[in-house]
Amino acid sequence: MKRIYFILVLVVTLFLNACSTKNQKSKDTNSPTIETAYFGEKPPSLIPVAFAPEIVSPEGLFEGGTFSPDMKEYYFSRKNGKYEKRTFFVIRYENNRWGNESETDIKWPKFSDDGKMIYGGKEYRERTDIGWSEPKNQGEFLKDQAHGISLSSKGTYYFGFNEKEGRGYGSIRYSRLIDGKRENPVKMSKEINTGRWIAHPFIAPDESYLMWDAERDGGHGDSDCYISFRQKDGSWGAAINMGKMINTSSSESSPRVTHDGKYLFFSRGEWKVREDESTYWVGTSYWVDAQIIETLRPQE
Repeated sequence: MKRIYFILVLVVTLFLNACSTKNQKSKDTNSPTIETAYFGEKPPSLIPVAFAPEIVSPEGLFEGGTFSPDMKEYYFSRKNGKYEKRTFFVIRYENNRWGNESETDIKWPKFSDDGKMIYGGKEYRERTDIGWSEPKNQGEFLKDQAHGISLSSKGTYYFGFNEKEGRGYGSIRYSRLIDGKRENPVKMSKEINTGRWIAHPFIAPDESYLMWDAERDGGHGDSDCYISFRQKDGSWGAAINMGKMINTSSSESSPRVTHDGKYLFFSRGEWKVREDESTYWVGTSYWVDAQIIETLRPQE
């Protein structure tokens, strides 16, 4: 009798496991595979290449973009040319394929690690059963937030800040979550805040390094991408120009690493001058193997 009971339990267990595996596969069939992730583009090496230019940056109209952690959404913006006003788009992976771009009211989204929150500028949204919530205010601590914002796994925001003195001299500041409240923005050291047009910070999830863009003496051209590594004593090391593989005589900006930690994305372009002497940006998205970051880490 015990043998029969054991066999029945074993059969039921195998059946339930099979069902669970089948359901799991069913859930995963609508997620991009290795072949279809990143729009099916060939992964880059340590040499940056343009990322899907015919999809996201035709005619150099790309400004910035990001994938969701589950790789099912890609948000980006364009401006200039036929887009007189900045226009925001999303491309979704549905029915086992990437769809066409469509306009969206979600602007400059960044995602929390779990994908349950998107934040950008001074607002955030939360994922609901039917999509994203209406935008909510982040709080007074971001009232002077400027270009770029990034959130670490520790809940610390790093963001560009509008300086009231000296046009174009912005800074990067941070705000920690302490006892459920946001501290007033803290200005980072001159290792980070040196130069002009300091903006678009990206903090590593574990806060082991910080990337941003700025115009500095000795750079490769206009704005360049820089990185600083956290030291053992908690301070930030000297700013390191990310080198000629990343930076050129053009403008490089907005460095960021994908949620899977595999690739570094950044923008490359230049400012054009119209007949009325106003300027506009013509840019392209680039990507490179994220191991390039380790080649820049100082040897101890």
